Amino acid sequence: MGLYERFILPKLVDLACRTSTVARQRPKIIPKATGAVLELGFGSGLNLPFYDTSRVSRVWALEPSREMWTRAEESVRAAPFEVEHLEASAEEVPLADDSADTVVATYTLCTIPDLALSLSEIRRVLKPGGALVFCEHGAAPDEEVRRWQDRLNPIWSRLSGGCNLNRPIPALLEEGGLEIQEMDTMYLPGWRPVNFNYWGTALFAQGGKG
Repeated sequence: MGLYERFILPKLVDLACRTSTVARQRPKIIPKATGAVLELGFGSGLNLPFYDTSRVSRVWALEPSREMWTRAEESVRAAPFEVEHLEASAEEVPLADDSADTVVATYTLCTIPDLALSLSEIRRVLKPGGALVFCEHGAAPDEEVRRWQDRLNPIWSRLSGGCNLNRPIPALLEEGGLEIQEMDTMYLPGWRPVNFNYWGTALFAQGGKG
């Protein structure tokens, strides 16, 4: 890991995730989580204040970056429920089958290198009937904006630690076996190539982990 990835990138990611525009998305979705929660890409713990403490029993905080986890430690200590750090990737979740009632992903699915494998892991660790709660940015509905996303994505991805501007998140969730139960979309204020958001909940079809 180079100096940029170790010292500069975590600060940039944290700053981006602290913007008021992104902060306004969190209370729309995080209170939907219940029970034992696996949060993918926990980062610096910015979702913690928005969990409904009457409905959540614990959070497994999956975060491969030690630098980001260090930034989260103060928030973790203040949490009213147990928060356990899982220093692992989303493609290899160190939990037993049927462990989680909810999986939370906020601005994370855009970055996971092998999203299909990660979705299979989500399916494995979710209890039957468990939900994926998500808020993500991705491919825009307007052709002109999508063209800019495609043009900019190679350099954007290199500079942002693997984040992709142009992933069609709903289609990828459905390809992974999820059925979207509810979803809202909109351009958030700001630069359109990075600010088209999807947020909602999704369930895997019943009938086995297959």
